[in-house]
Amino acid sequence: ECMMKKWSASAYAFFHPIPAIEYHHGCKCHVFSCAAKECEQGIACYLDTTDKESMGNMRKHIRSCWGTDVLDMADNIENLESARRLVKAHQNNRTITSMFECLKGKGAVTYSHHAHTKTEMCLRPFNIVKDHGFNCLMKTGHPAYYPPHPMTISCDAKTIFAKTCQQIAKLLQEYDGELNFATDAWTSPNHQVFITFMVHFIHDGHPICMLLDFIEVAKSHSGDNLAEAF
Repeated sequence: ECMMKKWSASAYAFFHPIPAIEYHHGCKCHVFSCAAKECEQGIACYLDTTDKESMGNMRKHIRSCWGTDVLDMADNIENLESARRLVKAHQNNRTITSMFECLKGKGAVTYSHHAHTKTEMCLRPFNIVKDHGFNCLMKTGHPAYYPPHPMTISCDAKTIFAKTCQQIAKLLQEYDGELNFATDAWTSPNHQVFITFMVHFIHDGHPICMLLDFIEVAKSHSGDNLAEAF
């Protein structure tokens, strides 16, 4: 209890207030359990070392589990109780699935309390060509087949996209006739709201419908929200 009175750093707010007392290889230590749901990982702080008051391991876990932004906010709060209220507020914010990873050699799954960023949710890496399962599918029956490098695919995709945009822009700018633009919006089953922009025209005697853009809308596509956003 005397030691607990000295624990005023913001990092303690991310762990249960009362640690377990254990002995690892004959060394006495306090084991702090992470307060994040579905985590409960224990961080050992040894009491017989010169750096027994160091919180490096605790802060390292906080960054990976809660995120640097939450830790920075807690560091700017004056006292531990206020920091605990901040942590509790973020603990209850479960709007999207947390990222997870397999523990090496154990096969168990652990979850980070730090929610995905928008970039992480939308990311579709080209590194899939290095995946063992993907290569098994591609090379079965064709063992000599050589998948291109992920960087090659990435560069080619960007080049194709840029040149396609140029060709479409040239086609529409030089088109001798009427261009009819349209929009459509809907909510997907996972509650993401999207809107598309299309153009309709006649090309070589055939009706053409061309997708110009496909974006995610920050709010539901009601009339008021669309008017505010666009």
